[in-house]
Amino acid sequence: MPVPMPMERKQAAYSNLDERYAIQGKKYQGQQYSHIYFTRLHHMRNLLHAHVPSWKPQLPVTTVLGLEEGKDCIIVGTLYKHMKLKPSILDEYSKERSAIPLVKPHNFMHPDDHLILEDESGRVTLAGAIPPAAFVTGVVVALHGKETSAGNFLVEDVLEAGLPPQTALSSADEDKYVVFVSGLSVGSGTFNPLQFQLLIDHITGHLGDENEQTIASNIVRVVVAGNSVHISPRFVNGQTVASKDQSRIAEPIKELDIMLTQLVASLPVDIMPGCHDPANFSLPQQPLHRCLFSGASTYNTFSSCSNPHQFELDSVQFLGTSGQNIDDLYKYSDAKDKLEFMERTLRWRHLAPTAPNSLGPQKQKVRLICIPRFSECGVAVMLNLRNLECSTLSFSTSFNA
Repeated sequence: MPVPMPMERKQAAYSNLDERYAIQGKKYQGQQYSHIYFTRLHHMRNLLHAHVPSWKPQLPVTTVLGLEEGKDCIIVGTLYKHMKLKPSILDEYSKERSAIPLVKPHNFMHPDDHLILEDESGRVTLAGAIPPAAFVTGVVVALHGKETSAGNFLVEDVLEAGLPPQTALSSADEDKYVVFVSGLSVGSGTFNPLQFQLLIDHITGHLGDENEQTIASNIVRVVVAGNSVHISPRFVNGQTVASKDQSRIAEPIKELDIMLTQLVASLPVDIMPGCHDPANFSLPQQPLHRCLFSGASTYNTFSSCSNPHQFELDSVQFLGTSGQNIDDLYKYSDAKDKLEFMERTLRWRHLAPTAPNSLGPQKQKVRLICIPRFSECGVAVMLNLRNLECSTLSFSTSFNA
């Protein structure tokens, strides 16, 4: 019998840009986050001031302290959203029972929520054409309006920072794909090892007909976007873990390592931490330690990355998170779906406005990708670097007709 030819995989130039998210020997000194908000306002205000001449060239720009009743003007500052249902660390120490009704823990919005704009000179309550439901604390905006007799600022129009300048997409003439998968949850009750193995076999070219193997050979990178393992909450409650249970904690990580080793033997793989993975809790999450992956880490195609993760592949720039920033926006604002929340972070030019973490021409082209939980639906996402078109890889192990 003829021996099948080994699959020749395409390559793509890769550059990791995660250095800005690295925490190197920094210690919390006990201060609040005011210095972060001040720095954010300083940089974002310069961006917004540059847009004002083409937005409202006839109006003066002033500060909150310089407002005059009835006079149209523009003010620039940081939004603060006053939310009566937002949890406070002081609540658990309150001796009096709150009259505010209990709410579902997934959302803290209330009809009485209102926005305040703050700059170095002061703060003013906002009214008018700026719906509180669409914004969150931490967003820097420019507002056109005027002060009312009640001392509020009546907003007529809102200017957001918008997308930053971008480099033009290269005119590639061949298909190259990046596969994104998230929420593997190895060790959980929803994890299906056969389903994940089918994904691995497809990517590595061991599954499918000649046409599917050709497509698989065009996959140049896999990104595992967080929540890869599930460790029982009873093992991470701060209590000492019994020796008989220590091996059980490591089992999901060992199983994930075995499967990742199959992938990295075939192509480059980036793995990001998520909120359920063994990494620091707050953003930016640092890379998962390589010692957790004794098999996969022996390959130079294995990259443990931060969350957020930023990289460039054949001149296409990528920036993504494991989803905590978008999930948090859902707690404090309203949108029709998660893609709309993602679009707002682009317009605000801020990746995670609800966290104390700063993110730093026309015809911009951006592809927003919301990756489903693989353990629940068996779906991964495939992006074509040539034209940014997306498709899905779906795997089912059900034998039902």
